[in-house]
Amino acid sequence: MARCPGNRPVPDSITQPSSAAWPQQSQALAQQLHALLRIDGRDWHAFKGQPQRRAAEQLAAALVQLLAESNPPGAPVAGVQRQQATDLVRSALGWLNGDLRDPGCPSHGR
Repeated sequence: MARCPGNRPVPDSITQPSSAAWPQQSQALAQQLHALLRIDGRDWHAFKGQPQRRAAEQLAAALVQLLAESNPPGAPVAGVQRQQATDLVRSALGWLNGDLRDPGCPSHGR
């Protein structure tokens, strides 16, 4: 097992093999997290007004963008995924800061 700052053990399965690639399984795990946090049509009315829930959904989506195979950690130029991740982080901050609010349900004419 590798050690991270603070001398805590890090499982070998999530350590980074090289500086040219994301840790193994990180993209799949980020996608699973986003799937768990995503507010879909069935949950919309229950969770639409919860800023922390909306922020978590946006941050998980940003992580998926950052860990995209086409966006390696050492990429010198900001690509589309990095810009999308930045936009999602800004959106999450808007929810956390109270700058963004529930836009209303489109099916109810609001």
